[in-house]
Amino acid sequence: MTDTTGWRDLGFARVDTARVARTGDPEVIFGEGKTPEQTVELLRTLHDAHPNRAVLATRLSEAALAAVRAAFGAEAQIDELARCATLGPLPTPVGTVAVVAAGTSDRPVAAEAAVTVRAFGATAEVVTDVGVAGIHRLLAIRDELDRADCLVVIAGMEGALPSVVGGLTGVPIVAVPTSVGYGASLGGVAALLAMLNSCAPGVVVVNIDNGFGAGVHAARVARQSRPRTAEDTATPVTDDRSAANGGGQ
Repeated sequence: MTDTTGWRDLGFARVDTARVARTGDPEVIFGEGKTPEQTVELLRTLHDAHPNRAVLATRLSEAALAAVRAAFGAEAQIDELARCATLGPLPTPVGTVAVVAAGTSDRPVAAEAAVTVRAFGATAEVVTDVGVAGIHRLLAIRDELDRADCLVVIAGMEGALPSVVGGLTGVPIVAVPTSVGYGASLGGVAALLAMLNSCAPGVVVVNIDNGFGAGVHAARVARQSRPRTAEDTATPVTDDRSAANGGGQ
């Protein structure tokens, strides 16, 4: 293994050990396309470089999860639903991210987002099965939405949930389309296009099934947020002028 300034050469990968200094967060291992042995070696290398900060591996196969468990035992935190593993202590959380999933079929993406949020230094609160087909379930958690510093809102099918949430709260939203749905959902493309065309302001969108990308963005927003006060969650006074002018975007 060759050590150079800011990276380590493992032969099959050049590990970016300086990323935490540049961005505040270590490099993350994307497990797809890597052997279980490579995943273990990458985790060990990053952990050696950052022993006081959790390192994260995502999209791990069953074989890779088993290899990580065998190599690190109880030191590794494994989430089989998320297909993720972390090694090392999680950072002290700053800020809160609410991960909101439309259906139980979206739970794997929600789990990936939640693991990522925690690895990137924020608290993750997960709420599932509050899709628009039973909108009363969503209205029942409105206070939880308002208390969060950032929201990750996940939906497949027609992808309507982020637009609805965006009309209920002013908290920043990261929308995640999932590949859940029938034929014309086109593997998540229908939900992706719906979210990109949302009429609700303040909604940003990541790629299909990308719980990791949403979790990173949301955690960084939460970490930068000031402490919340009672005034932040108070119902705003309606400005009648906006209604008189027609409202809209």
